[in-house]
Amino acid sequence: MDGTPQEITTLVGREVYSNNGVFVGEVEDVRLDLQQEVVTGLAVGQLNQELFAGRIERGKGVMIPYRWIRAVGDVILVNDVIERLEGTNDEEEEAVV
Repeated sequence: MDGTPQEITTLVGREVYSNNGVFVGEVEDVRLDLQQEVVTGLAVGQLNQELFAGRIERGKGVMIPYRWIRAVGDVILVNDVIERLEGTNDEEEEAVV
C-alpha cells in the first residue's frame, strides 16, 4: 500500500493477520473493479477456525473489503478484524465465498 505497483497474483497465497497479530487466513483470490483498475477485496480461505467459529461454515471463506487492509508486505495486515466482524450488518461488503 506504499503506492508501488505490484502484480495482483503476488497477493494470492499470502497470510492475513489482524493488526494484533492474530492469524485470519490465506488469500485465495482478489476482487477487482475493472473500470477503476483497483483491488476492492480479498477472498480469504484457510480461515482461523477459532476466530470464525459460529460465523463461517468450515471450508468456506470470507471476502475482506480492501479498505480494511492496513499493510501489504510478506504478510497482509487487516484492521481489527474481530471487532469489525462482530459489528457487521447486511449492508457490509463481507460475504461468504
